[in-house]
Amino acid sequence: MSQNVNVVEIFSSIQGEGQFVGYRQVFVRLAGCNLECEFCDTPSSRTMVNSAQIEKTAGRRDFQTIVNPISLIELSNYINSLLVIPHHSVSFTGGEPLCQAKALAKILPQIKGRIYLESNGTLPTELELVLPHIDIISMDIKLPSIIRQEMWQEHSKFLRLAATRNVFVKIVVTGSTNTKEFLKAVNLIASVDENIPLIIQPVTPINNCEGVKPDTVLLYQEQALSSLNDVRVIPQTHKFIGQL
Repeated sequence: MSQNVNVVEIFSSIQGEGQFVGYRQVFVRLAGCNLECEFCDTPSSRTMVNSAQIEKTAGRRDFQTIVNPISLIELSNYINSLLVIPHHSVSFTGGEPLCQAKALAKILPQIKGRIYLESNGTLPTELELVLPHIDIISMDIKLPSIIRQEMWQEHSKFLRLAATRNVFVKIVVTGSTNTKEFLKAVNLIASVDENIPLIIQPVTPINNCEGVKPDTVLLYQEQALSSLNDVRVIPQTHKFIGQL
């Protein structure tokens, strides 16, 4: 394992989004992203960073600073040291973790826990590299009103691959979301498997991003339930309880 990886932070916390809200996870935030979402709450993760913040003791916030890039052997040791207490899984997030897919494919077999991938769902070729090692996939569908480009083809290819694992889809909705694009995303999911869970996530207002009205969220859920069997509305819960 000679390859290195650029890491933003590693820490133990509570999953605050999606289908697995409330579970304890080790979070491995990798640097780099291929998109620029207007509601991004981790802008420092978009590009490579000079150093990483790594928690020494799970949940104690006793961070140490490590110079990037980090060798895969060192990285696996940092992650596995936090797994001495029970965790549901290890979440590889970003940024977009698949921007470092080649390194991920090498590090994942060394992790002593279930692998949970959080992805923007736009890099299907890179997903193929790591898929044999993934247990759970949290896939975003990025609506055009948010990223100012259409990624429907990429999302479709990604979801068809992801559907071979335990996968759920998350769609962040804002005040600028329109019904046409939302329903297109719902139909994309249904075309793969109507039993794939959909999490509608009302945006946490940031960067002057307009929030979505409560009655609009109810309408979105109603519309999605006409095509999908499992549709839930879950905000970013970790923001409410002060977790990272």
